Amino acid sequence: MNTQHPLPAHVVRYVAPPTIARFMASRALYRGIMGPVGSGKSSACSVELMAKALAQAPDHTGQRRTRFAVVRNTYRELKDTTLKTWLSWFPEEDFGPFGSTDMTHRLDLALADGTRLLAEVLFRALDKPQDVKKLLSLELTGAWVNEARELPLSLVEALGDRVERFPSAREGGCTWAGVILDTNPPDTDHWWHRLAEEDRPNNWSFFLQPGGLIEHDGAFHHNPQAENLDNLPEDFYLRRMAGKNARHIRVYYCGRYGFVQDGMPVYPEFDEPRHVAAQILDPVQGLPLYVGLDFGLTPAAALAQRMPDGRWRYLDELVTQNMGMVRFAALLNDLLRSRYPGLTPVIWGDPAGMARAQTDERTPYDILRANGLHARPTHTNDPLLRREAMAAALARSIDELPGLSLSPRCTTLIRGMAGAWRYRRLAVAGFERYDETPEKNRFSHICEAAQYLLVGAGEGQRLLTPEGPAKNRQAKALTGR
Repeated sequence: MNTQHPLPAHVVRYVAPPTIARFMASRALYRGIMGPVGSGKSSACSVELMAKALAQAPDHTGQRRTRFAVVRNTYRELKDTTLKTWLSWFPEEDFGPFGSTDMTHRLDLALADGTRLLAEVLFRALDKPQDVKKLLSLELTGAWVNEARELPLSLVEALGDRVERFPSAREGGCTWAGVILDTNPPDTDHWWHRLAEEDRPNNWSFFLQPGGLIEHDGAFHHNPQAENLDNLPEDFYLRRMAGKNARHIRVYYCGRYGFVQDGMPVYPEFDEPRHVAAQILDPVQGLPLYVGLDFGLTPAAALAQRMPDGRWRYLDELVTQNMGMVRFAALLNDLLRSRYPGLTPVIWGDPAGMARAQTDERTPYDILRANGLHARPTHTNDPLLRREAMAAALARSIDELPGLSLSPRCTTLIRGMAGAWRYRRLAVAGFERYDETPEKNRFSHICEAAQYLLVGAGEGQRLLTPEGPAKNRQAKALTGR
């Protein structure tokens, strides 16, 4: 060090909590950390990139050269959250100006050992297809995927093919290379859950931080094992849980896998603890097995029975993607034979299935009949009548039991009813507005199949026919949950 021209000091003090320390010590090519909001995940990833830049071996000129990509799903989130976190740790006045034109922070720092840090940190959003194309043409040392649950696995894997390319082998190569990821908890059907909890592939490591809150007997309490509390206001999690539903608290404050509703649910009448059975519902011999169908390239089937007292029990579902009717009919037959032998299926479907495709003169109903499944179209596909038929069954109570129950086997239907099937929020300033029709997504097909089942079985007509005082006892309608 030249004592006549002392180097400026850039002091960054960071003490890693236990889970983050294990995350930083991992040598896996892909490393992911999941935790509740406020647990310090983004700060940890920012510090980790800088640590790897400093650890890069100097080349023959004494320069430690690295290039990192920091990726987020949208430009707005990248600028408002990810970039702000980075610059809070490595401010421009100490580490050099940030280039807002090309969204790159170029660091050129003289180090105390006489070497020089030359690092490029490229902040990239994926709003448009051309953004993805540009990202996947980069030559990188490493990458950080911020809020990884918002990105497809294919992109994360492709990023892994772009790292360990800068500096090149002839320039000394990379001392470290890899992809680090952080996220709030996704749902259990997300790729993160599959890789972290089920597949556990080689060269992937996942780390789970303790939640800020823990749940006991339906109540939420402070978790003494929570991390990063020294950097949070007092009672950070307890004060924020007020007014939040339990699903939101479990995901964002307890750090547990789960689904958080966005938009307005099609069925606000649905109450998961009430309407989802505690254990798998078995079929009752001697009762018809109703089947509701929705068609298209994502055909779905819902299976249910109506009990003698009028209660509906949804027993099972068949959910597919990108599948033709011939294959779907075969799968439905297999399901009926294997799980519901001896029961007579009564099958109802979307009236739109009566239309013939341009490439096939047969309708979906023709294909079903050819496979021994005698399905009929409902008399209407009026979306309002279908919704109200389901809502009435949900609101009904019979001898203090719910008028509609779902077996735990109906995983996609439960998710859809819980809010994944929704009216999309419109971008209107000043007040909340929603689209007039429910969003078409992977939950809508099974939910509509469940509706066709009820309409075909007469629940729609029941709504339109006043009940006389002399009729047999019917379900008592409730206005609330």
